[in-house]
Amino acid sequence: MSDTGIGALLIRLRTERGWSQQRVADEYNALEGRATKTGKEIGRYEREVRVPVPYTRKYLAQVFGVDAGELDRAVVISKSRRNGGGPADAQQTLPAQPMAHPRTAVGAVSVDAVDSAEFARFIAQRNADEFVVEQLEADIARLARSYVSHPLLELYVEIKRLRNGVFELLRGRQHPRQTTDLYVAASRLCGLSAHVCLDLGDYDSAATHARTSRACAEAAGHEGMLAWVRAVESLIAYWTGRYEQAARLAQAGRQHRAGGSIGARLASLEARALAIVGDRAGVVAALADAESSRGAMLGPDEVPGIFAFPAAKQFTYAGTSHLAVGGREHIQQAIVSADTAIRLYRSAEDDDQSVGDLFAAHVDLARGHLLLGDLDGTEAMLGFVLDSAPERMSASIVRRLTALGRELSEPQYGGAAQAAHLRERLQHTAVLAASPAARPPELPT
Repeated sequence: MSDTGIGALLIRLRTERGWSQQRVADEYNALEGRATKTGKEIGRYEREVRVPVPYTRKYLAQVFGVDAGELDRAVVISKSRRNGGGPADAQQTLPAQPMAHPRTAVGAVSVDAVDSAEFARFIAQRNADEFVVEQLEADIARLARSYVSHPLLELYVEIKRLRNGVFELLRGRQHPRQTTDLYVAASRLCGLSAHVCLDLGDYDSAATHARTSRACAEAAGHEGMLAWVRAVESLIAYWTGRYEQAARLAQAGRQHRAGGSIGARLASLEARALAIVGDRAGVVAALADAESSRGAMLGPDEVPGIFAFPAAKQFTYAGTSHLAVGGREHIQQAIVSADTAIRLYRSAEDDDQSVGDLFAAHVDLARGHLLLGDLDGTEAMLGFVLDSAPERMSASIVRRLTALGRELSEPQYGGAAQAAHLRERLQHTAVLAASPAARPPELPT
């Protein structure tokens, strides 16, 4: 058996074809159906700063025309070397789960850095210090930003590991300042866990993580996280059909004195929930509050990614709210808002392009065209979603697709062949996205 690691193998496969790293990324994106990889990301795999998970290896194997097992074996070699073993050890071990700790430097230097961070955490089991807290904050910021644009499978194992590690630290002894910082870290990691469960449609588990996140935020006295957790709880209520409660939870979150974009997030959540219960005046007022909150922001969000609420996401929520209100004027405004959201996300850096919000905005655009009687526009707007990998779709997107399919069955479309074809495609995609094969093998607990 060859003793070539994954980084060296990817370099060899690429150079044999005379390709650049960006060419590999382009070929990968063409196969997956959306722009998920960049040349820089391929470079990280080659340097083993990150190790591609099974989902990614499947597409890389297709890009290079090799068997996925060849890449799997190379990953085993790389992991074995990091663990102090050799090729013989690698032959006896098969990869069981995605890498839980993406690397942050190059080659052997990165291994040293990771080992140092792990040893610092070991020491901190008895007494956390500022260096351990700093490492945790860096890890959380990286995960929070990656969450919006990367496959869930690449992240959830590390979220769980870090969260449980912080729990162990808090069971030990620290100086009061580090204890407060650890509670904030625990709150954020529980919040990430809640979002994982939300995206998988496990709302009971999401609520459990959210309650723990709120308890940790209260222990730390962190107004920003208290407001953010209310937003998560509002989301849970919304997706479980408790729309009035969703609006009340968003309103409660706005009582906290928090900086950053959380005010715009909570007002947008309130607007979307009020739209479902038919409170048109409340929707208009909440959307106006979202705009004024963004204009009054005193500074950036403490943590990026899932903890921030960019303008693109605000337009996504506004589009959904206008659609729910109904009426030609609101439908046209929904189309403008969703189109603006897509344009803003497309112009953002790759790591800031929220896959879920891009799906949602495209579905809203499609529904807007449908409500205006434009089946061609509906089909065009659905293309991005239906041509994407089903495993990238969250439970909320599956529900949106299913609802849109039901609308296409309504009498006003007269049994049109185009409507029937679209309905079949929507149903097929929803079934694939909801299947166990499209989900991680276990839920984080």
